[in-house]
Amino acid sequence: MVVEVIRTEGGLALQLTGEWRALAYRQIDTALAAVDLSGAHRIEIATDRLAALDLTGAWRLREFVRHARAAGAEVAFAGTPPDQLRLVDDTLRPIEAEAEGTAPGAVKGLREELTELPAEAEVATLTFIGRRAVTLWRDMIGALAFLGRLSATALGALPHPRGLRPTSIARHVYDTGITAIPIVALIAFLISVIIAYMSAQQLRGFGAEIFVVDLVTIGVLRELGVLLTAIIVAGRSGSAYAAEIGSMKLNEEVDALQATGVDPFEALVLPRVLGLVISLPLLTVVADLIGLVGGAVLCAYLLHMPLDQYVTRVSQAISATTFWVGIIKAPVFAVLIAMAGTHRGMQVRGSSRELGRLTTVAVVQAIFLVILADALFAVLFMEIGV
Repeated sequence: MVVEVIRTEGGLALQLTGEWRALAYRQIDTALAAVDLSGAHRIEIATDRLAALDLTGAWRLREFVRHARAAGAEVAFAGTPPDQLRLVDDTLRPIEAEAEGTAPGAVKGLREELTELPAEAEVATLTFIGRRAVTLWRDMIGALAFLGRLSATALGALPHPRGLRPTSIARHVYDTGITAIPIVALIAFLISVIIAYMSAQQLRGFGAEIFVVDLVTIGVLRELGVLLTAIIVAGRSGSAYAAEIGSMKLNEEVDALQATGVDPFEALVLPRVLGLVISLPLLTVVADLIGLVGGAVLCAYLLHMPLDQYVTRVSQAISATTFWVGIIKAPVFAVLIAMAGTHRGMQVRGSSRELGRLTTVAVVQAIFLVILADALFAVLFMEIGV
C-alpha cells in the first residue's frame, strides 16, 4: 500500500508510504484514483513516511493535488512539501500557463515571479566561483606535492650519481638545448633588430643614436634574451614533456615502470628537469650573443656605425651585473617550465583528448609562470638596486 486514507471531520488525511518511483507508477496511480474526494473540504497530505520519491511519483502527486483543488478541496501538506514536487511544479507552471492562454496580466505576474529567481542564479554563480577556487587550491596543493616529491627524489639520488641517470640527462640536454639553437638564434636576432630599428627612429630626432647600443645591450642581456628563450622553450619543450609522459600514461608504460620497481619520478621527471636546467642557461647565452650581433648589423646598416665603435659602446653599457641578471633567471625559468610539462603529463588519464587538453594547459601555465617569475625578479632587483 502506497497511500493510507483516513477520513476526518473536515476531510481527508493521506499518509504516503513506501517508494514512489517510476517502477511503481501503476500502483500509485490506482491508489490515488481510488481516493474518494466526495464531501472532503480539506485534504492533508503527510510525506514523512515516504521511503523514496522520484520525479515520476512527484508528477503523479501533483496531478492528484490539482484534481483535488479543482474539486473544491483545500490541499495542504503536513510539513514542507517534497523538493521533487516543488521542482516539477516550478518546471511545469510556466508551460501550463502559456498553453492555457493565461491573461496578459497573469502572464506578467508569472514572469515577474520567475524573475525573482536571480537569487538562484546568484547561488549558481557563487557555486561556480567556489568550485573554481577549490580546483585552484587543489592544483596548488598538487603542484607543491609534485615539487616535494621531485625534491625528495633528487636528494635521494645525490649519494648515488648513477641514480641521476646522466645518459638520460644528456639526451634531454640535446633535445631541449642543441636542437633549439636555430630557432632561438633566429628569434633573438630578429627581436634585437626590431628593437634597434625602433630605438634608432626615436633617438635620431634627438641626435642620440649612440644610445641605441645601450638599449639593445641592456634590453637583450637583462630581459629579452632569457625571457624570449624561456617562452620558446616553454612552447617547444614544455609541450613535448607533457605529450611524452602523457602518452606513456595512456599506454600504461608508467604503470609498467612502477610494477618493475622503477620510480617514475627518477626515470622520467628528474632527468627532464635537470636537462632543461642545464640547457636553458646555455641557450640564454646563445640568445644574448646573437642579439648583440643583430644589434651590430642594424647599427652598421642604418646608423653606419663601425664595428669597433659598437663593441666599445657595448663594453661601456654593460655593468658588472647586466649579464648575470639574465643568467640567474634561466635556471628558475627552466624548473618552472619542466615542472609544468612533467606535472601535467603525469596527470593524463583516460583518453587522447585529455592528453591534448593537458598539453595545452602545460604550455599556457609554463608561459604564465615564466612571465610572473620575470616580473617578481624585476621587483626584487629593483629593491636591491641591481
